[in-house]
This record gives sequence, C-alpha cells and structure tokens, in this order.
Amino acid sequence: MSAAGEFARLAAEDGRATLVTIVEGPAVGTKLLVLPDGSSHGSLGDPELDAAVTEAAGELMWSERSELRELKGVKVFLDVTAPAPRLVIFGAVDYSAVLCRLARVTGWVPYMCDPRARFATPERFPDAEEVIAAWPEEAFGRIGGIDPATYVAVLTHDPKLDDAALTLALRSDAPYVGAMGSRRAQESRRERLLAAGLAEEEIERIAAPIGLDLGAVSAEETALSIMAEVVAVRNGRDGGRLTGSAGRIHEVGA
Repeated sequence: MSAAGEFARLAAEDGRATLVTIVEGPAVGTKLLVLPDGSSHGSLGDPELDAAVTEAAGELMWSERSELRELKGVKVFLDVTAPAPRLVIFGAVDYSAVLCRLARVTGWVPYMCDPRARFATPERFPDAEEVIAAWPEEAFGRIGGIDPATYVAVLTHDPKLDDAALTLALRSDAPYVGAMGSRRAQESRRERLLAAGLAEEEIERIAAPIGLDLGAVSAEETALSIMAEVVAVRNGRDGGRLTGSAGRIHEVGA
C-alpha cells in the first residue's frame, strides 16, 4: 500500500500518523509516512531530508497539528491524523462523573479508574469510555500505557491510590498530571513521594491544586475548572482571560 493509502486507512481507523508531502522543491508530490514508533514508509529521495522530516513529524503528531515547513531547503506539508486525546481519571467521586461528561462533550476520551469496584461502575460513569476497577498499574496497562496524548487527573484523597497513580504518571510521557488537594495536602504528598524515591523535578510536574482559579464551588464548577486547565495545557496556554491577552485568540493551522 502506498504511503497516502496507508495514511488514509489509519485516519479512517482513528489512528495516529503524519504524512509528509513535498510541495515545493525537487520531486514535488513525493510522500513519506511517519508512524508513532518512529518508523516510516516511503522516502523523499534524500536520507538527510527523510531524517529531518521524521523528527518534525514525530513532534507534530503528538501535538496533533498539521504544518507547512521548510526543511533542508525543501518545503513540505506535514499532515497529521490522530485519535482524540485521553483523560484518565482516578477516583470514583462526584467530580469525576461530571468531568467524564465534560471531557466527552469537548471531544476527549475519558477513562474512569478506581480499585473500589463498588464505586467504579458503568452506571455511575455512563460517559466514560471504560470504567476500570483496578489499581493504577493495571489500569494504565488496560488502556495500553501512557503516551504523550494521555492526560491524568487524580481526584481521590486516599494516599495509597494517589501516590500509586502519581508515581506512574510522573515517570511517564503524560503532558499533564493533576491532583486534587489543598496546598497543605500537596506538601504532605510531596514528602511521601520523595520518600518513595521520586525526584523533585518529577514532583514539580504535578498540577496541584488541580484546575483553574474559577472560584468553583459545586461539583460541576470544579469539573469545569479541571477540564479548562487540561485544555489549556494541551494548547500551550496558561488559561488566563482573553480580555487580557495580546496574542492570537485562536490558533489557526497551516
């Protein structure tokens, strides 16, 4: 199958890949397909150009945007197809049900995880892609591990579950790891994680207290503040008010 044909198949199956096409320069129209594991199909006719576009394609497929770029003096279009990002939620609490619903509405794929099977039920979390009644290591294994498009929210107040989930998430490629709890609770958590062998720079990755400062009171408002922070991180924004922003309001792809 050609690179373009394989790309079309992956796009139809909700897969992830980047199709690189020369749009200006020698061999206009030549294509190279790059997959998540770094492998590629086809060639643009120059090993150095192939290496450069493979690196750029890997970067873009995880940031989930297509771009026109000039690499090694050749203009190429990098067309990305990717599945919806995943939000893995630990803790079968009231906030979690609303967060699953908001994630689904905004085009994310939410997973609900909690080892307490009596609380982690499909009936309580109808918007979850899957409700996994298991400890974090097994739960992450069930969804195929943690990749750069997997965001993690830990919403329990149980140190055993919190720490197990955070330890795995903080040592993964997850771009966002948020945790419920006050600043005092976060300091206690920090001491436990340090004692468990995590480094300061790993612990500093935790977004805690989780969510944006919306003055949230209800479960719905709290879930909104969490989802807003996750979306902001995914888009490389800090979540401030647009009225105070001097930059572009909406990103426009190439």
